[in-house]
Amino acid sequence: MNIKPLADRVVIKMLEAEETTKSGIVLPGTAKEKPQVAEVVSVGPGTEEVKMEVKAGDKVLISKYAGTEVKLDGDQYTIVKQGDILAVVE
Repeated sequence: MNIKPLADRVVIKMLEAEETTKSGIVLPGTAKEKPQVAEVVSVGPGTEEVKMEVKAGDKVLISKYAGTEVKLDGDQYTIVKQGDILAVVE
């Protein structure tokens, strides 16, 4: 089953947060921050006012508490408005 977003919405899949710090300390699940980097899965058509600037496959940085989480076929996705995307990670 596929998710086809409407208007200026984008379906993303969050990338896993690192489980160890740079100094090698392993973090328990409760100490990890919510990841803010995600991969774009699909993009809506946009609106007359909003031109879509991201495409499927882009890695993006999103606002910390943005979007609506959806579980579909065992996978976790988040649907956000394009305005909640802060930057494309290259």
